[in-house]
Amino acid sequence: MSTIPATDAPAPEFTLQNAAEEDVSLTDLRGAPVLLVFYPLDWSPVCGDQLAELAARHGELTEHWVQVVGISVDSTYSHAAYAEAKALPFPLLADFHPKGAVSEAYGVYNPEFGHTERALFLIDDTGVLRWSTVVRPWENPGVDEALEQARLLAER
Repeated sequence: MSTIPATDAPAPEFTLQNAAEEDVSLTDLRGAPVLLVFYPLDWSPVCGDQLAELAARHGELTEHWVQVVGISVDSTYSHAAYAEAKALPFPLLADFHPKGAVSEAYGVYNPEFGHTERALFLIDDTGVLRWSTVVRPWENPGVDEALEQARLLAER
């Protein structure tokens, strides 16, 4: 894995496709904070728990103007089916081709297993990385710490 970007530095720019096969870039999301949620794979148990918790608490994050965006190496087709089946209120972006390129830029691509590690990155409204955490693939980082960081960011 490569190095995780430094806090208080510009977040790596990217353009990926959402489930509707539309391009979404980090620049497109400027103007409000963004919580990037890197997760290994759609349809896996821990990912399901993590994304369900994010969906259930999505309103708490949006109270602080935070946009939630999920990213994994799955295809747009998998993301579309998964988001519909789980009724996710936030977009999933496909880091599919070249596989893991954005995850690699954020230092969370695992080439041994061919998927993204589980990580959260909070980026402010100007594109600066303000907080991140990486956990083991079998751990759910929950929402509490990200929500606290969003509160702190809103107070800046």
